[in-house]
Amino acid sequence: MTTERPSPRFADIDIWDPGEVLEAMIGGQFAAVAAVRTALPAIERAALAIEPRLRHGGRLIYAGAGTSGRLAAQDGAELMPTFGWPRDRLLLLIAGGGAAMLEAIEGAEDEVGHDPKLAGVCDRDVMLAVAASGTTPFTLSCLRQAKRCGALTIGIANNPGKPLLTEAEHAIFLDTGAEPIAGSTRMNAGTAQRITLSLLSTLVMIRLGHVYRGLMVDMQATNSKLTRRKLEMLIYLTGRSEPEVAEALKGANGNVKVALLIMQGCSLEQARTILERANGELRAAVELAARDSA
Repeated sequence: MTTERPSPRFADIDIWDPGEVLEAMIGGQFAAVAAVRTALPAIERAALAIEPRLRHGGRLIYAGAGTSGRLAAQDGAELMPTFGWPRDRLLLLIAGGGAAMLEAIEGAEDEVGHDPKLAGVCDRDVMLAVAASGTTPFTLSCLRQAKRCGALTIGIANNPGKPLLTEAEHAIFLDTGAEPIAGSTRMNAGTAQRITLSLLSTLVMIRLGHVYRGLMVDMQATNSKLTRRKLEMLIYLTGRSEPEVAEALKGANGNVKVALLIMQGCSLEQARTILERANGELRAAVELAARDSA
């Protein structure tokens, strides 16, 4: 496997000057970005396949082990505060469980068999399985179990022709090659995985209407900074004063989409109804509200 193969170029990296080491490693990071660019068509196809499943109430399921598992879990966890993705429609599977986010769990990635957390998986759900090697037993086991249940399966790996790619319905191959430090897939392979997961999930969230005019309009305000950001979003979108915006947000119980429609003249009930008719997509809701008031 290329991600595990020692590279003659880096055989003496431990005695190089620090500046040379850094130059070599940053070069690898640029190569990781190039690998993702090459995979953009596959990422787009995967996103477009994911979209209808999630529109029909499906869940996003992330699976991985080690570095890949931590990167996958991080991407999934960020969807909740950033895009307001429902917690009950997100499942994060990492070999070794939650403790593996902070430490290596011996033998965890070799675990196979029926995972009880995947009980109830159905054909509306989506599995994102990530493994640099493309052969990790835990990740493969999760993918196969989800596939048997009818879930859409996306495989992300850094070695070609491996089971994670050949068995997934959508394969995303990231050709990052050998690492500066053999086997340390937290470097080039990990960077490519992180970018891919972020691009893929963000494109899906945009397609599902969680972004309007470049803003995260379904963001959860979990602190004072984010509460302030909601105010600033509405001031930017409406051109209205802060007191007016604050009043609308209060009346909308902090929902930016509802508050914007209220500021366009809708009642609270009308705003909620219009958003429901627009499937939660604010751009469509704004157009509906304008049409209804004409």
